[in-house]
Amino acid sequence: MAATRATDSSTAPATPHILVVPYPAAGHMIPLLDLAGLLASRGLRVTVVATPATAPLLAPLVDTHHDGAVQALVLPFPSHPALPAGVESAKDSPPTLFASLIVAFAELRGPLGSWARERADTPDRVVAILADHSCGWAQPLAAELGVLGIVFSPSGVYGSAVLHSLFRRAPRREDESDEESQISFPDLPGSPAYPWRQLSLLYRTYKEGDEISEAVRRNFLWNLEASAFVSNTFRRLEERYLGAPLAPMRRRWPPRWSAPGFEARVAAAGGRGKVIRGWAPQVAALRHRAVGWFVTHCGWNSVLEAAAAGVAMLTWPMTADQFVNARLLVDELGAAVPVSWGGLEAAPSADEVARVLHTAIGGNHDVAATAKELAAEAAAAVREGGDSWRELVRELANESVTKTGSEY
Repeated sequence: MAATRATDSSTAPATPHILVVPYPAAGHMIPLLDLAGLLASRGLRVTVVATPATAPLLAPLVDTHHDGAVQALVLPFPSHPALPAGVESAKDSPPTLFASLIVAFAELRGPLGSWARERADTPDRVVAILADHSCGWAQPLAAELGVLGIVFSPSGVYGSAVLHSLFRRAPRREDESDEESQISFPDLPGSPAYPWRQLSLLYRTYKEGDEISEAVRRNFLWNLEASAFVSNTFRRLEERYLGAPLAPMRRRWPPRWSAPGFEARVAAAGGRGKVIRGWAPQVAALRHRAVGWFVTHCGWNSVLEAAAAGVAMLTWPMTADQFVNARLLVDELGAAVPVSWGGLEAAPSADEVARVLHTAIGGNHDVAATAKELAAEAAAAVREGGDSWRELVRELANESVTKTGSEY
């Protein structure tokens, strides 16, 4: 496989060089690219792995760092018999192919190893690999290269602990037809339990002995060999879980949010609404003074953005880590009100949504107040001297990451 770099390095040779491996899904890439930019702003040099389909997402970050502190390493997406031609990211792939996408992407391990070894005895050598948790293969690669391996979790600490606990312990249902069968997590604080249907689709579709399934399980078990996990969170949000150990169902794509005729009605309303295709500017929308509550599927990025904006949430989790995140918000933090626990298969009726909205807006002042408290805590965490600020400074000061020259 051939590799191309977006720019030539112009950073001082002694600068520590980090290889960042995002998983090709926007919800995974966006927070990891934010972290890569933060590392570059603190004096590290970062090379971010991309394929032709995801390279455009890197362009703004590369362009921002004119000193060459952030560069793109663009590799061809590996072909795989389980993936249709042209599928290179989660955007192009239905949920039934997510496992195959993880396995196919793992084929980058060989080309990346060759690329890193070519630089091993030069000032351009890599001193650490920071990889998304769906790229668990990067951890044994880091061990082979003799560098630090660090896992980035696009989920919260709690959600990541649940997912890795599932693949480590491999619990099963007594009755394979019982979607409400409770799966407990005795290794996590409070020993939580979830009905089978609320667990990650990646785990629910796991079949012992199946080549793809076993490769996906191995992917997440590799993460447990890493030097550290990095999660996009703050202490007030998940304090209880910061010390937690990490440890065939056919689902349809999420339902259409835009009902038939909706766009025509918006157009006829004379500017009273807007339909945005693709990714909306959610951070800006949540911080608008007109927003009081946020109906969310509880993806972790959305949870963090709403928490930082001080917006109370109405939860409708659907898949992945979303039920775990919703339970955290509703049951533990009191910063959200549930709209539905039915997932993809049980969309709430319009009347039910209206009832929850009316009740939430009219009587849940404590929830709204808690949301404002979380926003204050989030802001304090990232200010100089705050918890998150100190964690970043401490890790950058870690001599195993920052040693350069003959000292490493």
